[in-house]
Amino acid sequence: MDNDTKLKVTFCSGAGTVTGANFLIEGNGKKFLVDCGLIQGEKVAEDLNWDKFPYEASTIDILFITHGHIDHIGRIPKLIAEGFNGRIISTIPTKEITEVMLADTAHLLSRDEDHNLAEIYSPENIKKALSLWETIEYGQKLNVDHGFQFSYKDSGHILGSGMLEIIYNYRKIVFTGDLGNSPSPLLRDTEKIKDVDYLFMESCYGDRNHEDRDERKNKLMEIIKQNYDRKGTLIIPTFSLERTQELLYEINTLVEWNLIPKMSIFLDSPLAIKLTAIYTKYEKYFNPTALKIIRGGDEIFNFIGLKMTDTTDESKAILHAPDPKIIMAGSGMSNGGRILHHEKNYLPYASNTILLIGYQSVGTLGRSIQNGTKKLHIMGEDIHVKAHVEMISGYSGHKDSDHLVEFVADTANTVKKIFLLMGEPKSAMFLAQKLKDNLGVNAYTPIAGEQVVIDC
Repeated sequence: MDNDTKLKVTFCSGAGTVTGANFLIEGNGKKFLVDCGLIQGEKVAEDLNWDKFPYEASTIDILFITHGHIDHIGRIPKLIAEGFNGRIISTIPTKEITEVMLADTAHLLSRDEDHNLAEIYSPENIKKALSLWETIEYGQKLNVDHGFQFSYKDSGHILGSGMLEIIYNYRKIVFTGDLGNSPSPLLRDTEKIKDVDYLFMESCYGDRNHEDRDERKNKLMEIIKQNYDRKGTLIIPTFSLERTQELLYEINTLVEWNLIPKMSIFLDSPLAIKLTAIYTKYEKYFNPTALKIIRGGDEIFNFIGLKMTDTTDESKAILHAPDPKIIMAGSGMSNGGRILHHEKNYLPYASNTILLIGYQSVGTLGRSIQNGTKKLHIMGEDIHVKAHVEMISGYSGHKDSDHLVEFVADTANTVKKIFLLMGEPKSAMFLAQKLKDNLGVNAYTPIAGEQVVIDC
C-alpha cells in the first residue's frame, strides 16, 4: 500500500468458520501472516487446503504463529512449497509442539488417496519450516524494519499460546489467536489487554456459556461412576493438545482422593503421549497452583490405573481388557484417529458411554453424535448408537460468551473496531451484537476473502 499510515488486512481463511486461521497484513512495504492453519470439517484436511494461497508466498516477510493447534499451523509446509522463505516466529513451546503436530498430521494425511501428500507435507518442507523458525518469550519485543513492533501476551489457551500484539504508528493491534477458558487447572490466566485500537478476536463460543469448573468436575465424576456401575466402557474423544493434559490432571485428582472407583484408564494416543511429555518439560509455564502440586512431588499426569498405549498392538488389546474401563483417544471431533475404532466397537451397546468434551465442528462425526444421530457410518460400516451420549462443555479450551465480553471490557474505551474471527457465523454475529449492547463497541463479522483497511 502506498499510504504508510494504513494497513490492509485480508481474511484469507478463518473468517465465518472455526478452522483455517490465515490472515495477511500489508503496509509500508511489508507483508506479515498471522497463522497458517488447516481448514477442517468432515475430514482432517478439506479439499480447500490444496488450493493455492491468495497471495504470493515468496513475498511474505514474517509468519507469526499464535499457537500449535493444527488449524493454526497445518498449512505451514504448503506455504514453504509455494516459495515462502521468510521468518517464522512463535513462543518456545509452540515450536516444539508444532514439530510433533505436523509429523502426526503428515501420518494421518498419508492415507488420503485424493491428493498428493507431498504438495503439503514432504519431509523437506517440514524440515525447512523448522529451520526458518525463531522463538521469543512472552513480553519480548521484536522490532521490524519500517516501524513495526511485535510481541506476544499469554492467551491461556494451550501451552505456549500467545496473542500477537502489533505496535505501528503508535496504534496497537491485537490478534488474539484462540483465547483460553481461564482459569485453567494447568495454565496461567489469559493476560488482560488495554489501549487496543483494533482487535481481531476469536468467537468460537460467542453464543453460549460453559459450566463452571466445579460443575464440570462433579459431572465428570458422576459420569465415571455411572459407567462403572453399568460395567461399561467410557470412551472420550479427546484433543491431544491441552484437553488431554487437563483431563489427566483432573482424573489424577479424582483417583488420588478416591472419588472414583479403581479401574483401567487408557490414554490411547501416540500424539497425546508425546505432547504430555512436552507439557512436563515446560511446566514453568503452568499456573502457581499446578506448580505447587508438582513441587510437592505429585506426578500430575500419572496415576494408578493409567496405561499409555503407544503401539497399534497395545491399542487393539484394549478391546479385550475387562470392563469397566475408560478410553481416551484422538481425535476430539471423531474425524480421524484411533477413536473411530473405539466408537465402532462400543457405541452399539447400551452399557457404554461416550463423553464429548470439546467443540464439534459442523460436518464432523462428533457433531452427528452430539446431535443425537442414531445411525452413523464409521470406517465403512453402519453403526447403531445405543451407548449413552454425554457432554461437558466446561472442558473447552475457549472462552465462552460472557468471558469474551469480559475480555473486551478491559479495552472497550479505546478499541475502534473489533473483527470477530474463528467462529461459525451464528456464534460470531451473536457475539457482535452482545458486544455492541453490553459495551457499546463496534464489532464486525468479516467473511473469508474479505479485505479491510485500518487507519494507523
